[in-house]
Amino acid sequence: MGFKGINHLVLVTNDMDKTVRFYRDALGMRVVGTMGAEADGQSFRHYFFSLGPGSTIAFFEWPNVELPPRKDSGIPASGRQFDHVSINLDSEDDLLALQSRARSAGIDASDVIDHGFVRSIYFEDPNGISLEFSVWTKDLEKEPMFGDPNPVPAMAEAAA
Repeated sequence: MGFKGINHLVLVTNDMDKTVRFYRDALGMRVVGTMGAEADGQSFRHYFFSLGPGSTIAFFEWPNVELPPRKDSGIPASGRQFDHVSINLDSEDDLLALQSRARSAGIDASDVIDHGFVRSIYFEDPNGISLEFSVWTKDLEKEPMFGDPNPVPAMAEAAA
């Protein structure tokens, strides 16, 4: 397999504006993609921050989610703040080969999902950790994607 590192690491926030202000403004990461939608009557946002070419950290915003209390690194804690990790692959052929290999091993790998900027398959590891394997179809560094129809104030201010 042509693994190429992390495509995007997805975490959860209940306040995307605060998250944008921290990662973009305080840390200096570029926002390279935004999405906003509603699913099952609940609105959500999904924002991507660049970690370098082809590598991002992303957040789902679920305003009503209760986040676990702060903890130090390496210390076990209850609650779920980690959503999934997406691992880059070299090509669509590698994506299809990995899907076939996973299914042959009895793993319930999803069909290929086209998100408009990345194509992915999904499955869980034996510990219940959600995994995504992806191939970029659009370079968000060169062509940022801003699709949230109702962006948080920090993004609206930047556009003005």
